[in-house]
Amino acid sequence: MPRRRIGFWYRFAAVICKPPLVVLIKRDWRGMEHIPAEGGFITAVNHNSHIDPFAYAHFQYNTGRVPRFLAKSGLFKKGFVGAAMRGTGQIPVYRETTDALSAFRAAIDAVERGECVAFYPEGTLTRDPALWPMTGKTGAARVALQTRCPVIPVAQWGANELLPPYAKKPHLFPRKTHRVLAGPPVDLSAFYGQEMTPELLKEATEVIMAAITRQLEEIRGEKAPDVPYDPRRERIEQRRRTTAQSRRVLEEQVEQEEGQGT
Repeated sequence: MPRRRIGFWYRFAAVICKPPLVVLIKRDWRGMEHIPAEGGFITAVNHNSHIDPFAYAHFQYNTGRVPRFLAKSGLFKKGFVGAAMRGTGQIPVYRETTDALSAFRAAIDAVERGECVAFYPEGTLTRDPALWPMTGKTGAARVALQTRCPVIPVAQWGANELLPPYAKKPHLFPRKTHRVLAGPPVDLSAFYGQEMTPELLKEATEVIMAAITRQLEEIRGEKAPDVPYDPRRERIEQRRRTTAQSRRVLEEQVEQEEGQGT
C-alpha cells in the first residue's frame, strides 16, 4: 500500500514547527530503518515532556511516514489549533463519554488504510521520579492485536531537558539534544488468535512497554528499575499511608485526652 500523502496541513505545520525545533535542539536520531516503508503500523512512544510530541513528530515526519496522534478532543474544537488537528488527520479522544471508543475505532481504520498511528501508551507524562516509562494503558495493544500490524517501540530523551515535566519555563542553555531510538517490531505473535481479555491485553502491553524501556536504557546508558512505576499502585499506597497517618494522629489525641483526664 502506498505511503499516505503528507498533504497541505502537515507541510504547513512543518514549516511553522521545524525552524524553532532545529534552533532549540540538536538531533541524535537512530532506527529510522525500522519504520515500515509501506502499510499500516503503530509506533509506541514514551512521554516525558509537554513538547516531546512536537520533537517526536519532527523525527517521524522525516521518515516520510507522518503519524496520526491520539489527542484530547478539546484540541479539535476551535481556532487554528483545531483546524490544524483536523487537517493533519489526528484522532480525537473523548474521555468518559459515549464516544470514548471512537478513537479506538478510528485508530484501527487508520492502520487498515495503511497509515501510522502514534500511541503514548502511558496515557500521560510519566510520573516516575527518574522519568522512566510507567506501566502502560492497553489501547496500543488492543489495536495491534486487532489488526496484527507492526508495533515499533520508540524511546526519546532530551525534550525533557529542554522543558521538564510540569515546568513552566524552558531551559534553553546549553542547547539540548533530542535523542530518538526506534527499534524493530515488537513480537506479539504469542497473543494472536486468543480472546482479548483484560489479562491478555495487560500482558501484551507489558511486552510493548518493556521494549520501549530497553530502547531508553540504550539511549541513557542506564538500567531502568526492575518494576515500572504504577500510578494506580502509588495512589493505593498513598491512601494507605494517609489512612495510617490519620490513625496515628487520632491515637495520639486519644492518649493525650486520657492523660489529661487522669
